[in-house]
Amino acid sequence: MNIIEMTDDEVRAVADPLWRDLLKYSNEGKYGEFVRRFAKSLALAMNQVVANHQFANSELARSLSEEADYLGIIRRGEHVTVLYRQRSSKKPGEWLGRLVLGYEDGEIRIFAASIF
Repeated sequence: MNIIEMTDDEVRAVADPLWRDLLKYSNEGKYGEFVRRFAKSLALAMNQVVANHQFANSELARSLSEEADYLGIIRRGEHVTVLYRQRSSKKPGEWLGRLVLGYEDGEIRIFAASIF
């Protein structure tokens, strides 16, 4: 099955728990747990030293609110992008969270995750 064929509710049933896990492990600075559902290509591209530096030095990366507002889904090619409104428990304002999902080896994996 191609992930773009899933309904919004089906995508959210997978995406929302993954997003919550990313928030949790980012806040806790647990790099190994943070990347465990990443696609192989993304995991290989991530530099553990740089990621650990980000966790250690980014107030935002360590203070993401556990609650995020779902904004929508964009379907393109073999991936879906799920968008969230994200807040911080320490910094005022709102950020855009982006989670790109697709299939790899028969499992749904994270192909990109970011906060702008």
